Amino acid sequence: MLPDPHTRMILNQARFDEAICLFDAANSEDPHQEIVDGQPYPKELLYGQRMSACLHAVAPNAPEAVQLAARCQHIRRWTIPRQDFPMDRPGYHKWRNTLKKFHAQLASEILQQVGYDADTIQRVQALLQKQQLHLDPEMQLLEDVICLVFLQYYFLDFAAQHPEDKIIDIVQKTWRKMTPEGHQLALQLPLAPEAQKLIGKALGGGE
Repeated sequence: MLPDPHTRMILNQARFDEAICLFDAANSEDPHQEIVDGQPYPKELLYGQRMSACLHAVAPNAPEAVQLAARCQHIRRWTIPRQDFPMDRPGYHKWRNTLKKFHAQLASEILQQVGYDADTIQRVQALLQKQQLHLDPEMQLLEDVICLVFLQYYFLDFAAQHPEDKIIDIVQKTWRKMTPEGHQLALQLPLAPEAQKLIGKALGGGE
């Protein structure tokens, strides 16, 4: 299991730790697993820990609400599967919007349970629903982390399931969501050669 990064700028460490534990407990119920170093882990639990670790590496002094939102970004995501929506672009967007509201509501319930104030809860909900993307520096920071985690841990498996032209389009869309700082960090990721080649093509530097 990935270690929790040291957190800073936390007003009430015990309350923060309890929220993280409850987020992780919810994600521990994910029936889908990923093998890491020969050990199986619930996929969304692992995703949340990777988000926290990446955020800590990129912005160790990130605000508390951003740290909370990073950890619960995909909370209980598996309970609303993609196949429950039409398999077209409108269906995909409806699924994503449904997920955002679901994550925000579940996070709100947990944060209320551990005693967070209404302002913090509303801030976490706004971050989870990607409100004011490109206009809100904290939302943009979280988006950079989301993209970095995708590229580092999930991109290659995703690429294996789709034709190259679709993958190139996805990379280009992902790149447009990121800041210049996020671009630099992405280019420094220890990616497999196949992933590097696809990203190079998407950015105009490949064959």
